[in-house]
Order: sequence, then C-alpha cells, then structure tokens
Amino acid sequence: MMWKNKRFSKPVRSILSIVSAFIFISAAGSNGAKVSTENTESKNIVASDSAKKDASTEDKSKEANAEGSEAKGDVSKDGAAEATKPESDTGNSNVSVNGTLKVHYIDVGQADSILIQQNGQNMLIDAGNNPDGNLVVNYLKSQGVSKLDYVIGTHPHEDHIGGLDVVIKAFNIGKVYMPKATATTATFKDVVSAISSKGLKITTPTVGSTINLGDASATILAPNGSGYEDANNYSIAIKLKYGNNSFLFMGDAEDVSENEILAKGLDVKADVLKVGHHGSSSSTTSAFLNKVSPKYAIISVGKGNTYGHPHKPIMDRLKASGITVYRTDEAGTIVAASNGTSITFDAKPGSYSSNGTGSSAQSSSKTSSGSSSTSSSKSSSSKTTAVAPVPRTTKPSSTTSSSSGKALIKGNINSKGEKIYHMPGGAYYDRTDAEELFKTEAEAQAAGYRRSKR
Repeated sequence: MMWKNKRFSKPVRSILSIVSAFIFISAAGSNGAKVSTENTESKNIVASDSAKKDASTEDKSKEANAEGSEAKGDVSKDGAAEATKPESDTGNSNVSVNGTLKVHYIDVGQADSILIQQNGQNMLIDAGNNPDGNLVVNYLKSQGVSKLDYVIGTHPHEDHIGGLDVVIKAFNIGKVYMPKATATTATFKDVVSAISSKGLKITTPTVGSTINLGDASATILAPNGSGYEDANNYSIAIKLKYGNNSFLFMGDAEDVSENEILAKGLDVKADVLKVGHHGSSSSTTSAFLNKVSPKYAIISVGKGNTYGHPHKPIMDRLKASGITVYRTDEAGTIVAASNGTSITFDAKPGSYSSNGTGSSAQSSSKTSSGSSSTSSSKSSSSKTTAVAPVPRTTKPSSTTSSSSGKALIKGNINSKGEKIYHMPGGAYYDRTDAEELFKTEAEAQAAGYRRSKR
C-alpha cells in the first residue's frame, strides 16, 4: 500500500494499521459471506433438483399406478360384464363345443326313455314302464354308461318312471330331478325307495335353472305352476343346447303347460322336438309348434297302442309344417348326433300316418315290451296329496260301454289326489290315461270316483 512507502509518525502508522486491518477483515468477511451464500444456494439448487427428480419419479409412479389401476378397473368391468351378460336365447354359438352330443330315444314302446351323452357325461330322462327297467339298464351299459350324472323323472306316471328304480339301483347316480308331485302308487314308492337306498335326494328343478352336461347345457322350461288337474302338466320340460343346435324334451306336457311356457316368453325354438305325450292331440298345439319351429320331430310311441297315438291332428300338423318325423314304433331306438352345427340321425324318417283321431275311445292297456299297465304289479301313477273324493249328487247315467261290451268310462286320479271318472265326449276324455275302466257311472262312484266337471 501507498502509506507503507511514506514516512508517518509512529502513532499515525499504528492507527493506519488498525484501519487497514479492519478493512481487510471486512472485505474477507464479505467475500466469505458471498462464498457461503453461493454454496448454500448451490446446495439448495441441488436439493431442489433432487426434490424435482423425486417428485417427478413419484408423479410417474403415481401415473403408472393410476394407469395400472385404471387398466385393472377396465378388466374388472369387462370381466363383470362378461360374467353377467346373459347367453343368447336363440342359440349357443358363442360357446365352443368339444366332441359329439348324442341323444338316444330308446324304444320302450308306449313310454319314454331318453339317454343324452356329451364329453363323458350322461343324463337319463325317464325309464319307460315297470317291465322296461332291465331293457334300459342293458341299453345304457351297451353305450358305455357306468355313471348317470343326472337322472330326470319327468312326472310320476308309470310309463315314464316305471323302470327308474331298477336303473337307479344299477348305476352310480349323481343327481335326481323330479317335479314337486307325488303319488300313492307302488311305482312311485319304489322309485323313492331306490333313491333313498342310494343316499340320494330328489331335487325339484326351478324354471330357468341350467344343468351343464359336458359342453351342453339344459335349461328347465316347466312346470310353471301347481295344482294341475292332469299330472301330465307337471312334466319337466327341458331345452338342451349344444353349439348352434338345440333339442326340446316335453315329457307328457299338455296344452296347459305349453300355454304357460308361451305366456312367460320362454325360448322354445329348437331343431329337434320330442313331441309331447306320445303324439296325443292334448299336446303340441299349433301356437306352440310354431314357436318351436323344429326341423325334426321325435315321437316315442308303442306299435299298435290302444290309445291311438300318435293322433291324426298332430301328424297332419307336423306334415303341414314340413317337419321330418322319426318314430320309435317304426324305427325302434333312434339316435341323433350333433357336432354343434349339424344333426344326423341313424334312422330313416317315419311316416305321417296316425293310429287314431284323438276323439275315439281308448282302453287302459299300454303296449310296452308286450306289457300293459293293468297287468303290471305296479299301478300307473298320478300326483296325489290325499284329498278325499267329492261325492256326486246327481243321478248316475245309464250303462256306458261299447257295442262289444267293453267299458268306456275312464277312472283317473288327478293332481289333487281326487278320483275322477271321464265320460266319452268329455273335455279331458281323450287325453286321460285310464287307471280303471267302468261300464256305468254307478260302478265308478262305488269305487270312490266322482264325475269330471268337464
């Protein structure tokens, strides 16, 4: 500095030294503050950048999680929609099928028995008359059946459940379905006993419920009511779907049940119709047949049966609709096979000929493997709830019999357990399966029957 080169007095030099030192310290402090501030700012910048990076990473993570959550949400929504989306009423085309579906319409004469097989699973619908049990068992074994996953007794009439007790005892059984209809007959009691002996229970199906058989699905369509006068209307009706093909099984369901099905708007359209009640004019109304609109019709009926089945009005109706008919009385056992898109039959199409008009008198005998219900040790059955018969107060009519002396008055136990007799020409006469025949109303009343109101 300049003052170092000049000569000053000692006191002055001391003062100048102190001032100089103060200036130096102040300057140094100022620079230090700047450095410190700069370092702090630098650290703050680094921290800020780091925080931004962390925030950015966190934001990205949140975005990724949000996207993942949204994606999962979409899958969940789609999955739920897929799970709750109802299957098309008109087909099963959205379901892939594997292998062949076989439907065996077993020839059990004037009775019903149907075996359905798909992908190693088996369902049996009915088992013919009482003497047909072993016939059905042998047929099932010939088809490789060792277990029946599902057994369905459509309704408690002997020509449908007569052989079920023998079948149930012969095979391993998965589940048994029967309508909420009972009977006091030996036939019904034998079936219930066989079910109980295997530790099984009867399941009453509900309309709309589905039974899966391999890749096929069977939907329950009937019965839709209760308190039917005719036990036939308790028949369990089923629509079976397999890929684009479908089959309809009506048991002995009559016009009452058919009308209930139509009134509910249930899907009955099918490729193959098992004609109700063996082709009786009491079933297969024009309205119902038009809704089903089948290509093929199967009639399970006994050759030369005395009921006149199939009736002429039904055969004329099927012919007019251009429906190909197959009949067990002409072809024997009929097997239909479906690959999910087409159906083939192992039999030749049958005729449109009828065995009766549907208005003639019919006797009580049934042709099934050369047997009749009246000669069987078990009587044919109807639904009953042990209701006492209502006595008739009007005068009995004169003798009613054919010219040959054959009794024509039909005695039948209705769904309420009432013993009712039907006169020729009555509204229910032609559709009634007689459990007893009488020549006079007095005979019928003496046996505990009352006259039908129709």
